[in-house]
Amino acid sequence: IESTISPNTVDRFVRPLLIEAEREDVKLVHAPERIIPGNMVYELLHNNRTIGADDPEVGEEVAKIYATFCQGEISVTDIRTAEMTKVVENTFRAINIAFSNELAKICRGMDVAEVIRISNKHPRVNILQPGPGVGGHCIPVDPWFLVGDYPETANFIRLALQTNAGMPEYVLHRAHEVMAERGIKDASKVGIYGLTYKEDVDDVRESPTLQLLEAQAEHLCGSPMRVYDPWVERDEVPNQVHSMEELLDGLEMVIVMVGHSQIKGKPEAFGRRILIDPRNVCGDGENVYKL
Repeated sequence: IESTISPNTVDRFVRPLLIEAEREDVKLVHAPERIIPGNMVYELLHNNRTIGADDPEVGEEVAKIYATFCQGEISVTDIRTAEMTKVVENTFRAINIAFSNELAKICRGMDVAEVIRISNKHPRVNILQPGPGVGGHCIPVDPWFLVGDYPETANFIRLALQTNAGMPEYVLHRAHEVMAERGIKDASKVGIYGLTYKEDVDDVRESPTLQLLEAQAEHLCGSPMRVYDPWVERDEVPNQVHSMEELLDGLEMVIVMVGHSQIKGKPEAFGRRILIDPRNVCGDGENVYKL
């Protein structure tokens, strides 16, 4: 099993099937994947891996197979530990991101990126960057395994996940603040750049933009905002367009939800329009607003 699974999944669901079938010849091994969309082959080759097995000798045999392509360190342990370590890795990142998102709210009026940059100069501090939410199939999903299995204990984890899940609506609220400040009364003059959950991929799973549009619908804030993403050719949402020209036509403000390389560090791509930049990819300027 390479998929990320809730701790104890093998003991609760897989092993009983083998016992019932009297298949003592089948050896169970859990080797959770550690790859990221957009850089899969490199990470498949270079990332450290974990092999969890009932029998250490079986684990070592499987480790030899992985060693034929994996150049990272391979740790052999038991299955339950392997299950837990993968979920813990993603939970740690979710909590770290939640801390940075909370910092962004606390540091309104300050440059939170500068605060984090200087804080990270401490040898034991490594704060991730805040943003408009957390998407993908791992970080916003896997930590809920622990919350579901340990509901009375995983309070800190639950709060972190709720913090991250609330960021798209926070960005929408921030956009309304800027609209009021700049005298923009027509919501149709506001569009969204970016539909994927991260830069330079076409994956929209758990995308913060999808969550923002859901929040807009819940608050009855008019018709869905115009959306463009250069990586998404198929129609995923209402009012989606397929070129930067179509997106910008008639707009006064753009919410930059994804820092694709097409626009990263290039605010001129949006002309003189007002930018809401929760990803902090458009630099500084009188028309650029951060979280």
